[in-house]
Amino acid sequence: MKQLGAAAYDEIRKWIYRNARPLDLALWQFEFEGGNRETVMEILGLYQNEDGGFANTLDPDNWSRESSPYTTMIAVSILRTCGLTDKEHPIVQGIIRFLDSGAHCSEDGWHFTVPSGDDPAQAPWAVYSEETNREQDMGLTAGLCAFVLRYGGSRSGLYARAAGYVDKILKKVKTAEDLGEMGAGGLGILLWDIAESGLSARFDCSAIAGVMPDLINSRMERNPEKWAFYTPRPSEFIWSPESVFYKGNEEIVDTELDYLIDTRNPGGVWNITWTWFRQGEKYPKEFAVSENWWMANKAIEKLRFLKAFGRM
Repeated sequence: MKQLGAAAYDEIRKWIYRNARPLDLALWQFEFEGGNRETVMEILGLYQNEDGGFANTLDPDNWSRESSPYTTMIAVSILRTCGLTDKEHPIVQGIIRFLDSGAHCSEDGWHFTVPSGDDPAQAPWAVYSEETNREQDMGLTAGLCAFVLRYGGSRSGLYARAAGYVDKILKKVKTAEDLGEMGAGGLGILLWDIAESGLSARFDCSAIAGVMPDLINSRMERNPEKWAFYTPRPSEFIWSPESVFYKGNEEIVDTELDYLIDTRNPGGVWNITWTWFRQGEKYPKEFAVSENWWMANKAIEKLRFLKAFGRM
């Protein structure tokens, strides 16, 4: 079994301290050095707009100042990573306010891309597109609904709206052939939070839970030769040995763990697996900055994965 040794860890740590933005450095310290959760929250709050939503390059692929549900979902993921449970925390209350505002949503859920009038530097998938929204809204909405069910007041209008979205999602999944890039992951989070919040009696997830392993397995790329490109690896769905999707995938998870140890850049971290294509030609300086931010962010994710499986 390959291990990420102390020397390799030290190289990654030095790279993070030299290159990461303050938010990712705070996350690194929280994850691996006993850092303070509130330091992460304080820096995260700098990306939050007055409407409670998030923007301002929290998503390094989107430099718009316009709050978006997807960028707000990134903030929600950070809250989850840090184990924040305080429903009255200002960041949580701001997100609730943004989601309750009715901005960038429809009768079926929140939108993945949103219009922006200032032509910001963005990856092509962040540019407003109704077609992209049709493909990605469901997975995003599932993740945001999970947040509302866990943090929102059960008697609020937002809670009722989120519950209605969940009912539609659970019905749609039974017949959908393509859940979009975010679908399987968003559904996994939603099903977990429904169970953790004691809402299994309200939402009948039994049929969906039964097909989730097949959904995950069909989405997961199992050919390591393709992992150098933008494709969903096992770690996108299986974060620890406690994952309900780990059983039956032990071998491919071990393969990815070995792959990560083998493919790190000497003296540094891992390359990202995507570009901005023509948008990168239009905004070369912004993409160069974005790329470095992402490398730090993804290095933290990879070390979290290695640590969870006892590989460091």
